[in-house]
Amino acid sequence: PVFAGMNGSAIENFSCVIYNISLMNCTWQPGRDAPGDTQYFLYWQNSRNTYDDAMECELYIKDENGRNTGCMFQNVRIEPEKAYFLVNGSSKDALIQFYDEYIQLYKIEKLMPPSNITVNCDEIKNDCIIQWQQPQISHSNKDNCFKYEINIKYK
Repeated sequence: PVFAGMNGSAIENFSCVIYNISLMNCTWQPGRDAPGDTQYFLYWQNSRNTYDDAMECELYIKDENGRNTGCMFQNVRIEPEKAYFLVNGSSKDALIQFYDEYIQLYKIEKLMPPSNITVNCDEIKNDCIIQWQQPQISHSNKDNCFKYEINIKYK
């Protein structure tokens, strides 16, 4: 499809990550041929409710020129459907192309480490019991999502 707007004006290198259960951080770079006054705006929606209007970013991350190059979201819920992201731009000098992408949110979740790790060693039996709590995960509470690897270094 041919998008209206100046070639090379759409954002580049768009990516998002979800961490700490419900925080999402998205970043991008201004289009390499976009005029210097171009400002970008991010909208997204969990496409489950297509009736809902897309939400605009509430907390933009800005570069040294005051251009929006990222966004922080709080209280993000991971739904099974793909989420829709749209970044459009405006400039006095040119029409700016938009960028859009569908993302499966669970694929961009950065998992928390296991917590409450305890190690109990018995010198007589010559063994150790290592226990931990499964990290919290926003899209599932299934134990079978996790595989663990223990790396023991002797000093």
